[in-house]
Amino acid sequence: MQDEVKLTLPITGMDCANCAAAVERNINKVPGVEQVNVNFSTEKATFVSRQQQNEIPEIIARIQRAGYDVAVGEVEILVEGVDSDQDSQMVQQVLEAKPGITYVMVNWVAGKIRVKYIPTLIDLSEIRQSIQEVGFKATVIDEGDHDVEEQARQKEYARHRSELLLGLVLTIPLFLLSMGRDFGLWGSWSFQPWVNWLMWGLATPVQFVVGKRYYTGAINSLRNGAANMDVLVALGSTAAYLYSIPILLGLYQDHVYFETSAMIITLIKLGKFLEIRAKGRTSQAIKQLLQLSPDKATVVRGSQTLEVDVSEVIVGDTLIVKPGEKIPVDGRVISGSSAVDESMLTGESLPVEKKLEDTVFGGTINLQGTFKFEAEKIGKDTALAQIIKLVEEAQGSKAPIQRIADRVSAIFVPAVVVIALITFLVWMFVIPPLTGTDNSQFARAMLNAVAVLLIACPCAMGLATPTAVMVGSGRGAKQGILFKSGGALERAGSISAVVLDKTGTITHGEPVITDIFLAEHQAGTLTENELLYFAGSVEQRSEHPLGMSIVSEAQNRGVELTQPDDFRALSGKGVEATIDGKNVTVGTTLLMDELNIEWGMMQNELDKLRTDGKTVMLVGVNGILAGMIAVADTVKENAGEVVQELKDMGMKVYMITGDNQQVAKAIGDQVGIDQILSEVLPGQKAEKIKSLQGENEIVAMVGDGINDAPALAQADIGISMGTGTDIAIASAPITLIRGNLQGITRGIKLSKKTLTTIKQNLFWAFFYNIILIPVAAVGLLNPMLAAGAMAISDVFVIGNSLRLNKKDLG
Repeated sequence: MQDEVKLTLPITGMDCANCAAAVERNINKVPGVEQVNVNFSTEKATFVSRQQQNEIPEIIARIQRAGYDVAVGEVEILVEGVDSDQDSQMVQQVLEAKPGITYVMVNWVAGKIRVKYIPTLIDLSEIRQSIQEVGFKATVIDEGDHDVEEQARQKEYARHRSELLLGLVLTIPLFLLSMGRDFGLWGSWSFQPWVNWLMWGLATPVQFVVGKRYYTGAINSLRNGAANMDVLVALGSTAAYLYSIPILLGLYQDHVYFETSAMIITLIKLGKFLEIRAKGRTSQAIKQLLQLSPDKATVVRGSQTLEVDVSEVIVGDTLIVKPGEKIPVDGRVISGSSAVDESMLTGESLPVEKKLEDTVFGGTINLQGTFKFEAEKIGKDTALAQIIKLVEEAQGSKAPIQRIADRVSAIFVPAVVVIALITFLVWMFVIPPLTGTDNSQFARAMLNAVAVLLIACPCAMGLATPTAVMVGSGRGAKQGILFKSGGALERAGSISAVVLDKTGTITHGEPVITDIFLAEHQAGTLTENELLYFAGSVEQRSEHPLGMSIVSEAQNRGVELTQPDDFRALSGKGVEATIDGKNVTVGTTLLMDELNIEWGMMQNELDKLRTDGKTVMLVGVNGILAGMIAVADTVKENAGEVVQELKDMGMKVYMITGDNQQVAKAIGDQVGIDQILSEVLPGQKAEKIKSLQGENEIVAMVGDGINDAPALAQADIGISMGTGTDIAIASAPITLIRGNLQGITRGIKLSKKTLTTIKQNLFWAFFYNIILIPVAAVGLLNPMLAAGAMAISDVFVIGNSLRLNKKDLG
């Protein structure tokens, strides 16, 4: 079976939630594609491919047949070394084999290549690298708009604007002419037959030029087996337009309704225009993150210092960053020191000191000194790129609550058409006619049915959830909180219990040696350095933070360690190995008991150290206790404040740790946690979480994202303390980029406010339709007012979602 790959395509041409559903259905028909999700608000389709992305051409074809398209970028590349047709064919074959490239044209005589590509699948640096890998030098000479998706959205925005302007230019005089006639403002001349022809001349371009999209959209929608907003608009405006044609031709006398058909289309076009503008603001978080990365980098190559495009930086390059400049890529400081502003990635306002061997991240700002660093991660591997990817995936995913709107939208349009038909029949044949002609009776029935069609467009329902998720996840990213899905953003607000791992979560996770006790025995007592030699040599092979603290202390004292033989890690208990022919064991009292190593003579010292909140590791050499090493891990500065805030929010707070009860209680007392789960082995943490869930608690587990993976997966919400470098591999649906505990409370508050916003949006969308459909059906709503109200409802929902950016998270 092929490896699964998660892919994203930028979709253009979608006008409502039903459009997104149509695209989703068509992609689902492609073999090898699973977990398809098309988000109307972000205008992106995400899916899992099982066939190494070979389905892309068929997916694009199906999307286009459904009446929509995929945003594609175009670039011109200057190549050196392509001197023959054979070279040309080789480059073309290499590029065409790359997923995401849709068109390649190589002109080897001119030394140029033109490439069309899908920006979410491949970027310019990958295209250029592919050419260089087959032996040719490539330079981008015309990359057009750097943000291809934004370029496509801007084109769509410009098209809507030009159509809206045309509609306004023609509809406003048409409306004034019609209203002036109705109120007798223009005198007897306004009732001349030629005035109807003038109104027809103004209305027809609006109907078939400005409104063309609604006809094509309706046809595509019905062809795809679903009815969308376009069907309602096309039916409503066409009914008013066609009713007026026989009157225009003099077949009978009545009021023409050309102004109604034109106003319907223009008002809905105005609403769509405002919606596109407002939707653009919901994606500001992603745009701001994209702008963090600089365009240029200063690279040292040989004896030269060059300024190059960031896309040309390669792993291993030495880069120079001066004060005030943005760091181009991720790397390791090799010369100099400085303070760096990492707030755009972590949400932390205080500068971070950087010295030799420290890691720096692309997109952060160098505040003080000049330093050199070695590039370690570039392009899509940088922390910033990973954050952008995670935020985009979260914004493109569906929150569980959205299923309500999806189910309703699927049946809503057909139901509305039926209601409109019933409205027409009731007004035409059941309700007594008004004084006037049969035509007046027909016109009244038609207008009321048209009002029902227009007031019921389900766009607001489709926008209610995704716009709130977009704004909420973007706000979280600015705070250093990464929600990896809309579901995570929704569920976090319902947490009732929070379980905090001790090491690396409540504490800094960087323990230091505080005490060394030597055991006296008949074979003679070791010195402290000798004890560190044996313990440190064993712990070199261990990756546990406590073991690393012993290694660090030995190295700081100048003790030269040796490589252990027969190393063995005993999960949750300790380690053992052979050092210089001696069996050395480092671990807990439980391990000492299992190996029959007597340690009781040091019980008093052990109890005192544990009471002080220190972790004690016992060292045995050849089955005899040689000594104890005490380690302390400092509590994070704001841990107590966060624990109290969680309690104030009505949550139960637990601490879980593999340490013994005494150490755990000492740490718990410092931060105000009374409910402590101690001496829990890594494999048992998930069971403890499951036990709490059995008590009807909705549990959030907060851990390091790697060692606590089973517990994070078992919890209702897993929150991992990210390091800024391992964001992509964190195993929880929520990641706190720099491990700031404040992110827990902020994330929960943001989730609650986002969920509240979603519920407000859905209430408005449903309430609006439930209340106004009957109002329209009983004849109290003019079709033009219905079209305007429908447009306002969409903008209201988006505006309400944008309010999340101003909510106080503490």
